[in-house]
This record gives sequence, C-alpha cells and structure tokens, in this order.
Amino acid sequence: MRPPLPYPSTPSSTSAETPSSVPVRTLAGDLPTAPPGSVVRLQGWVHRRRELATVTFLVLRDRTGLAQVVVRSGVSRQVPPEETTVEVTGTVTANPQAPGGVEITEPAVTPLTDAAETPPVELWRPALTAALPTLLDHAAVAWRHPAQKARWEVAAASLRGFRATLDATGFTEVCTPKLVGTATESGANVFAVDYFGRPAYLAQSPQLYKQQMVGVFERVYEVGPVFRAELHDTVRHLAEYRSLDVELGFVRDHRDVLAVLRDVLAGMTDAVRGSGAAERLGLEVPEVPAAFPVIHFADALALVGAPADEPDLAPEHERALGEWAMAEHGSDFVAVEGYPMAKRPFYTHPETGSAPGGARWSNSFDLLFRGLELVTGGQRLHRYADYVAAIEARGEDPATYASYLAAFRHGMPPHGGFAIGLERWVARLVGAANLREVTPFPRDLHRLAP
Repeated sequence: MRPPLPYPSTPSSTSAETPSSVPVRTLAGDLPTAPPGSVVRLQGWVHRRRELATVTFLVLRDRTGLAQVVVRSGVSRQVPPEETTVEVTGTVTANPQAPGGVEITEPAVTPLTDAAETPPVELWRPALTAALPTLLDHAAVAWRHPAQKARWEVAAASLRGFRATLDATGFTEVCTPKLVGTATESGANVFAVDYFGRPAYLAQSPQLYKQQMVGVFERVYEVGPVFRAELHDTVRHLAEYRSLDVELGFVRDHRDVLAVLRDVLAGMTDAVRGSGAAERLGLEVPEVPAAFPVIHFADALALVGAPADEPDLAPEHERALGEWAMAEHGSDFVAVEGYPMAKRPFYTHPETGSAPGGARWSNSFDLLFRGLELVTGGQRLHRYADYVAAIEARGEDPATYASYLAAFRHGMPPHGGFAIGLERWVARLVGAANLREVTPFPRDLHRLAP
C-alpha cells in the first residue's frame, strides 16, 4: 500500500490523511484573493532574486503569473538560484507595490530540485534580447519567459476559438494519416520515407482525406501538422507547421466557404481577447468584418500594377492589397478570389459557369491578413468524371489516386474548404517578423533540434 501524500495532489482535492497544518497549493494568480494573514503554499520557479542589505526579494513564477516573497537577511541563504523549482510557505501580507498588491512574508523556502544552472537567457527581464538563433537553440528555457509564453497562449486561445466555433455549427473533428502513399498535390516538395520497404511520404496536407470525410459527416475539421519539403529559407516558411483545416458539404460555391471562414476567424479573435494574453502583450486584436472585402484576382493584379498574365501574387502585391483593404474598407482582411486554374491543385473547381478543363479562373481564394497570405481555400470538384479529366490534364494517371477517387464514385456533395496556417496567424497577430519567433521547436532547412 502506498504511503499517504503529505498534501493534496491537486488544489481542489481533500483527504482525511492530509495534515491540517499543510495548506493546499495556492497559485500566484489567485494570491490577491487570499485573506491577509493567512498561510499559503506556493510552488514554482525562482524567477528573480534580488539581495539587498537587510532583505532578499524572491519573485516566484508559476503558470498563472508572479508572486513576491520577502526573505529576511538572516535566512536569505535559503533562496536558491534563479530557475530552481521551489516550494514556499508563508503569510499573505498586503503591499501595494508587489504583484497583485500582496506579498509573502515569514517564508519557508524549500528547493524541489538541485540548484539550477544559470539560464542561457535572462528570463527576469521584461523582454528577451538574445538573438533568434540563441533563443531557438535554448527553446526549452527561452519559452519560459512570460512574454514569450504569452505568444503561445495566443495560439492556444486561437485553437480553442477555432474548435468552439466549428463544434457549435455541426462540424466533427477528425484525425487523418500523416503517412501517405501518394503526394497530396504533386510529386514535388514531399518528404519521402521508407515504409516497411515501400515508398511513402509525410502528408503535405489532410486535403484528400478531409474531402472523403465530407461524405461521412458533411462538415469536418482537423488540427494537425503538415510537411512541406520546400527549399524556402524565408521568414514566412517552415518545413513543418500546424494547419487548421476545414471542409464542408452542400455549398453553392466558394463564397459559402468564405462565410464559414469569416465566422471561424471571429471566434478565434474573440477567444484571444478573452485569454488575457492579448492584454499582457499589448496586442491590437483585429475586428473581423461582417463580410470580408473581396476582389477578383484579375482586378487585384491591375490594382497593384502587376502584369495581367502574372500567375500569382508576390509578397509586395499582398502588402499593397492589405494597405488598400485598410484604406478603402477599414479591414485587416481581404479575400482575393478567382486564382488561375493553372496555379491551383487538380481538385479545384473552375469558376462558376466555366466548362471543366477550359476555364481560366477558379472558385478559389486566398485570404490576406494585414498584407500576408493567411488562408487558402475554395470549392472542390465533386463529380468523378471531372476528377479523371482534371488529373489526366495534369499529365498524371488517375489510378494513382484510386482510393481517393473511390469516394466520388459513390456520391459526393458539392463541397469546399480552407486551411489556416497557425504560425502565420500568430506571427501576424503579435507582430513577429519571423514565424520561428512563435514556433516552440521550428523545423526548417537548417534546424532539426531541439
């Protein structure tokens, strides 16, 4: 039989075997509500240690914030180095200058581990000043910094808002394979792996699988990693990133998809506002308009002064369109629709009214957020014969996609969807210049560790 725990294992637990003299754990964020004079027990990291002539101030950090502990000089040797995990038991005392207006006095400080080594970055400073390579090399420690941690709290809040919005409107979360037998969009830019002696690939996206699941649930979404073996060494590309994928059936065209995207982003921004991280970071969270401003690809080229035969928008074009959307519509968002069919994947539906195989424009879109491509989406083909024609027109064999195409032999509704890049969303939201600044363990051309 196990011996009883010396104190409850969670803040809400109670036990007859718990000594009444040992209080349950109090979190730093809850400390301002503790009655003055009460005895509390905190656990966390030594965030900062300041030694004065007669007193040492210990700032303790836990998942909810910071707490100040006052240690008299006679017992200051009890205070271990910064980043050591400790337990502190002491008396709640009012002090308007302390975090939350209270501090801990008459403390007993107990290390919970060996003394920590000096961290590679100064986590107690208001901002991290180390160069990005240093932060990435020491990510496990650098992400402890409160401002850096708040960036991922923005991501986590965005994920909650994404899921909550879709769950409330009849979507089902799915999980699709990340080891696949064929490339999703082309034979290029894939990571090949040896799958028990057979060739396989890391999935470029869940696209083909989420379409098939529309035939089961009508409305599906997935949050997961995608892999792109692209030789991009830029601030806006990663070899692995998190994709927020959505697919829905019985749409009229891509505008129905765009309307769902609007609601999803509104739910994500609402969740970020309510998380507290936005306030700590001083973020300007965008207002999502009731409907996105929309411009056709051909008109967008003319607006930015690009040649009419340009197949895609360059980054400088995206920035110019973002400025136009803000100046003309007061919107951080603008949707560009009607991209050339030649630049879209084979499953893309042609512009409404165009014959399959002969259309120039597509029922697809990119959504730009503050001048950066954030989302790609649109309407998909849903008839088997159209798929066969589209694949053959690309010079590929439909037999390669046999398991995928099987769903379209058995009745699929008109459908469409989109994918949001989580890292791009967070980077743009917090004003980071590089996706690696908001990715805990980025993977790119040069980095496979930590």
